[in-house]
Amino acid sequence: MNRNITQDLVRWKNLKPRKPLILRGARQVGKTYALKQFGESAFPHFHYFNFEEDERLSRIFDKDLRPKRILTDIQFHQDISINPETDLVIFDEIQRCPRALTSLKYFAEETPDLALCAAGSLLGVTLGAESFPVGKVTFLDLMPMMFEEFLAGTESTRLLELLSNADFATALPETAHDQLWEMWKQYLVVGGLPEVVNAYVERRDNLYEAMQSVRKTQRDLLQTYLADIAKHSGKTSALHIERLWRNIPEQLALAQDASAPKFKFRESLPGVRGYERIAGPLDWLESAKLVIRTSIVNSIGTPLSSRRAENRFKLYFFDIGLLGAISGILPARILEYGFGTYQGYVAENFVAQELLASGIDSLYAWQGKTSEVEFVIEGEGGIVPFEVKSGRVTQSKSLGVFEEKFHPAHSYVLSARNVGQSNLRHYVPVYAAGRLSRRVLSAAGRL
Repeated sequence: MNRNITQDLVRWKNLKPRKPLILRGARQVGKTYALKQFGESAFPHFHYFNFEEDERLSRIFDKDLRPKRILTDIQFHQDISINPETDLVIFDEIQRCPRALTSLKYFAEETPDLALCAAGSLLGVTLGAESFPVGKVTFLDLMPMMFEEFLAGTESTRLLELLSNADFATALPETAHDQLWEMWKQYLVVGGLPEVVNAYVERRDNLYEAMQSVRKTQRDLLQTYLADIAKHSGKTSALHIERLWRNIPEQLALAQDASAPKFKFRESLPGVRGYERIAGPLDWLESAKLVIRTSIVNSIGTPLSSRRAENRFKLYFFDIGLLGAISGILPARILEYGFGTYQGYVAENFVAQELLASGIDSLYAWQGKTSEVEFVIEGEGGIVPFEVKSGRVTQSKSLGVFEEKFHPAHSYVLSARNVGQSNLRHYVPVYAAGRLSRRVLSAAGRL
């Protein structure tokens, strides 16, 4: 399956000078596959070293951190020949060897011609800050597969081409719009974890069997994530972290307006009433890339980061498919697109995931006294609001309040409707959130 991040990896390869690259992301998002595919397509040879599978590799870094000596020893270790000027070297699960991570500083300084990539799960929670070679590496983050990547992985070539070339000024052919809508609903069940997507692809000729396989794979993966929490956070912290993670969909069920609510601390952990008490578990989940935080701002200005308050936010799951699995929403209900108050939140979670994967560093929502816009981003001409509607009804008093108060150059409503426009307000199908976000960021010079 081709991943969009390959384009970023190629750009990194062509940089002069070039630092070692660290690919970050939650477990099972496809980091290893992406790097190996990159090695096969962009280099004469690539060499793969996994610190989790081969614990003896760590001993090579015990003696010293001189790159030339390390390269010599790893060649003898695997009986291979590495050309530092033409080959790619991959250090996988590098969090298992903190000294290997520290060595990237010296690779950057002493072997600048070597293309060296590292990857690891839970990098943010298993290593101390002193292990990171600050200023000596390039970071890339890999999210679950976006909807467009899902279309590519399911060989929906014509739909993908149409969506990729959409200008959002002209309506899409209605037949294509209907087909994209149906594929999007299936994506809401499957999500973007490559193993789950593979389970879907293998059985997609029988949709019922495909969805049963998808849910089984998701349940297995959920157990893997819970095992990670228990293994890497300590017994007491693990109980709080797991409870907080599971509480996200529980809180969503409390929303009566089908929109994601502000996170309520007292609902998340027994006896906890303040942000300070959940800050540790929340930081762990963010560092593990298992949640998406959207800060709530009450005023608008650039940069948006200057308007945020640490204790006002929404929380989303990092993968829309896992959200459905942990919430117990039956695939049939999602495919019918009739799953109660969750319908609005699921659409909103999808948009959050797409915005983050498209290149936005941090997400923000705006709330007035009685109004709310789900997402606001910094785009061409200032702040751009994104209103999310789960159905075809696109009337929005909240967006009207925002427009009257802040006068954005453009506003977007994401819904089940086809492309349309009314004055400065644009109507875009919700499944196109990622493509639209990249267009807005590109126009603002942020891509």
